[in-house]
Amino acid sequence: MLPAVRGLQRSLRAFSTNAVRCEKPLPPRLVIPEIDITESFLKGTGPGGQKINKTSSAVQLKHLPTGIVVKSQETRSREQNRRTARRILAEKLEDIEKGPLSRTALKAEKASKKKASAAKKARRKYRKLDEEKAQSEDASKDGQDESPSAASEVNDEARVVGEDSKSDGDGKSPRG
Repeated sequence: MLPAVRGLQRSLRAFSTNAVRCEKPLPPRLVIPEIDITESFLKGTGPGGQKINKTSSAVQLKHLPTGIVVKSQETRSREQNRRTARRILAEKLEDIEKGPLSRTALKAEKASKKKASAAKKARRKYRKLDEEKAQSEDASKDGQDESPSAASEVNDEARVVGEDSKSDGDGKSPRG
């Protein structure tokens, strides 16, 4: 590859189209000591047929210090359910410990701000459309106000011309 082309590629990479993340990273997940958890495997319930009723793939975790119980049976895999149950338990404990500074609270706040921003943008868009519609209606109303008067002038001229052109057939006007 030519050196000039390589330099061009480097400079183009400097201007990336990916958005730069300026937001704060979420706090790290809470780590729960295995001593504080009792884990049991249960038979699943609900839809899934005979297979889910026969296998013990559902996971139930109990956090001993707080007494919080979490059950997960999202998948048929016991390992995936174990990971899911631990994640849910960690989120619940973090909500209790950190309150509004927990990961889930920060995610919810970010989502609500994003939703509010989208709603504000939509309101702005529709307000602009309503204003444009009102302006076009005003413009058409102004055009209609001028056109009836212009049309009446044309009709008056036509009547005058029409009266002048009325005759008895001998080329004379009826008036005179």
